[in-house]
Amino acid sequence: MWKRLSDLAIRYGLIPLAHNLIRVYLGLIRKTVLEEDRILRVLEDNQKVVIAILHQRMFGVIGYAQRFGRFSLGAIISQSRDGDMIAQIVSRLGFHPVRGSSSRGGKAALDALIAYLEGHPSAVHAVDGPRGPKGEVKAGIIRIAQRSGALIFPVYISANRTWILKSWDRFLIPKPFSRIMIRWGDPLHVPEHLTETAFEAMRQTLEARLRTNQARDDLAMGWDHPL
Repeated sequence: MWKRLSDLAIRYGLIPLAHNLIRVYLGLIRKTVLEEDRILRVLEDNQKVVIAILHQRMFGVIGYAQRFGRFSLGAIISQSRDGDMIAQIVSRLGFHPVRGSSSRGGKAALDALIAYLEGHPSAVHAVDGPRGPKGEVKAGIIRIAQRSGALIFPVYISANRTWILKSWDRFLIPKPFSRIMIRWGDPLHVPEHLTETAFEAMRQTLEARLRTNQARDDLAMGWDHPL
């Protein structure tokens, strides 16, 4: 059904309508942003950044991405037909689509994002996507940071009221008039040269930070669900 909807949206020029509907919907959600100065200082000092986000939490931060428009925020978008529609929508929302599939030809997708960072200051990467397991940080983001020299910046997104989809990641969609808290964590530097053991330690460190801090923020928002 999703493929049919995306085909219809592209065929009949419905992308602007979808974009406007998403903007109106996101406008109904109140946002609180904490520690933003951490990442802005780094970007303004011309240091490259790759933002680490859980796939489950992506929708809640879409509208906020426009805040980083001047930093050319890149994101991997699938090369599929569905990806054609998503790429058009996210480009209108302030992202720069980098086409590639992390489930098919995953190395090529990561290479494309690394190449993008050579000429642009920032990118965002769903660390456990596109198929999970939920909350498990894949090696990809460590590899991106290692090869591009970008700092990894975790971002934590919590909402007080959401719908939970029946997807592999239990994708969250904040309800209208809900509250979202967006908090920036401490950056993580990945050295260019790492042993296999040190590489895995970096991956585990990032995963532990994401799990611990996301759970803490969820509790602060009054939601004691498991990640």
